[in-house]
Amino acid sequence: MSSEPSALLPLDTALERLLALADATPIIDCEEVTLDQAQGRVLADALLAGLDLPPWDNSAMDGYALNLADWQGEPLPVGQRLFAGSAPTLLQPGSCARIFTGAPLPEGADCVEMQENVEVLADGRVRFLQPLRTRQNVRPKGQETRIGDCVLAAGSRLGPIELGLAASLGQASLRVRRRPRVAVLSTGDELVEPGLPLGPGQIYNSNRRVLCSWLQRLGCTVVDVGILPDDAQATREALARLGEVDLILSSGGVSVGEADFLGQVLREAGELAFWKLAIKPGKPLTCGHYRGVPVLGLPGNPASTLVTFALLARPYLLRRLGVTSVVPLGFDVPSGFVWSKPGKRREYLRARVEQGRAVMYANQSSGVLLSAAWAEGLVEVRENTTFSEGDPVRFIPFSEVLN
Repeated sequence: MSSEPSALLPLDTALERLLALADATPIIDCEEVTLDQAQGRVLADALLAGLDLPPWDNSAMDGYALNLADWQGEPLPVGQRLFAGSAPTLLQPGSCARIFTGAPLPEGADCVEMQENVEVLADGRVRFLQPLRTRQNVRPKGQETRIGDCVLAAGSRLGPIELGLAASLGQASLRVRRRPRVAVLSTGDELVEPGLPLGPGQIYNSNRRVLCSWLQRLGCTVVDVGILPDDAQATREALARLGEVDLILSSGGVSVGEADFLGQVLREAGELAFWKLAIKPGKPLTCGHYRGVPVLGLPGNPASTLVTFALLARPYLLRRLGVTSVVPLGFDVPSGFVWSKPGKRREYLRARVEQGRAVMYANQSSGVLLSAAWAEGLVEVRENTTFSEGDPVRFIPFSEVLN
């Protein structure tokens, strides 16, 4: 993979290339896990319905079931009481059944009237007070699924709703893609782990914590390499200890500079391309491979790391697991500020919604992580765009990308 020309690469083009690389190296190994272990995992095979849902006609209301064709408008005696989980008997002509929500309809019944529209007479018979129609308040057999229906496609991410759906079909376990193993690298003598004293010119390593936590949310197994010193041999030894991983992910320090020891070592047994992206924050991105293992090098400033992981690294990882829809959803909200200077790069502003309008954090520096903690998401400002207060802007909530 050769170096890119100096022209800025549009975000959409960079994402298209990364997804093509992901499609070429899918993680296809699978494992069977229980539903309790499947939260956040990616379904390996389509889930087909093994039964009709519901398995039988049942009542959508607490009320009374009857055969409408058999009824002439007279009060009816109650022949049986049916709760959810009970087994009904044949509905006798000229009678009705007291029935509760979810209970199977007795054979012969084709209508349920809610109890609020029924008068119970002194002799126990019931009078129906409103006009009735066939199949009223009846949940038909197979209304939700029929045997053989595709309920969840392969590549679906499994959350509470998907797991509940699998449980409703009697599934105790599911086949899922195995967890991606991602090696997280931080480089530079200027970095110090939290809890240790800072020396001159040193800062605490926040990107490592952001990336490790985010990867775990995505269901990845994190191989935390820690901080690599500015030493080529130490870097070689650290990479040699990685074992089998699916991705090497770094923040900062992968470039062509003579002080970039990580980049030097990666190029010794691999190939790297350096992309200059037309986005802000997050201009530099490294993509390539080392001994056959894909490499992504994110920019080092905290906000740049956040934006490029959210918009590029996260979709890349999800696509390798077979997820089709990987672009985060956004929605339009009125802007609470003016954007008067069009830029050549697409910008992602840390912002939140207040009183129905998107407002941005005052300091949009790529080195300010506090802006993201304050924000609820990102406002996307397209290239060569201006807008006035009240104009619609696209807002991408963090809940979309942190999921």
